Amino acid sequence: MTDDRMNVQETLATLLAGNERFVAGAPEHPNQDAARRTEIAPAQTPFAVLFGCSDSRLAAEIIFDRGLGDLFVVRTAGHVVGTEVLGSIEYGVSVLGCPLVVVLGHDACGAVAATRAAVEDGATAGGFVRDVIERVTPSVLAARAAGHTEDGDFIAEHIRHTVDLLLDRSRLLADRVAAGEAAVVGLAYRLADGTAQLVTARGLDVPTATAM
Repeated sequence: MTDDRMNVQETLATLLAGNERFVAGAPEHPNQDAARRTEIAPAQTPFAVLFGCSDSRLAAEIIFDRGLGDLFVVRTAGHVVGTEVLGSIEYGVSVLGCPLVVVLGHDACGAVAATRAAVEDGATAGGFVRDVIERVTPSVLAARAAGHTEDGDFIAEHIRHTVDLLLDRSRLLADRVAAGEAAVVGLAYRLADGTAQLVTARGLDVPTATAM
């Protein structure tokens, strides 16, 4: 993007249109040539912040058919939130001017599966993996309390919890959303068919799915 920024609605529509092209097997591969590389060398002006799981099957620029300089990407296992994540997202919104923050989760998430095992069977993990599990635990407990049993429902709950957590912990982000200057949405990605489904939105009036 250049100085003519897209608004939040246009930004989400651009991402979802790119995902449709990816699913259809007809990607355009925009902004991936030498000219684009030269254009953005002096400075970056991405149009969205993408906070997703570190899973190797979840490459944002590929599944949304975007290119160099389009997305400001932050990734952690299970898209768990720490201070570095909050700082990175706030940088993308306040310094780079991105109007949209996307939380991207997916089915068959190892972090969610490990957390369910820890909660249900008492299985434990060593090292800092345990910290990841502890941060996913509130989502798993909430899904269980709601009577959910399917993987898709647990994934959707974790995505919603992450969106809420970002707004609870970042005053800057919450204020931008309240002022209508930004939005935070949660998308659930299906590994097999490549679709990204909207499960929650804050700052945008758009229909969302109840489960994956």
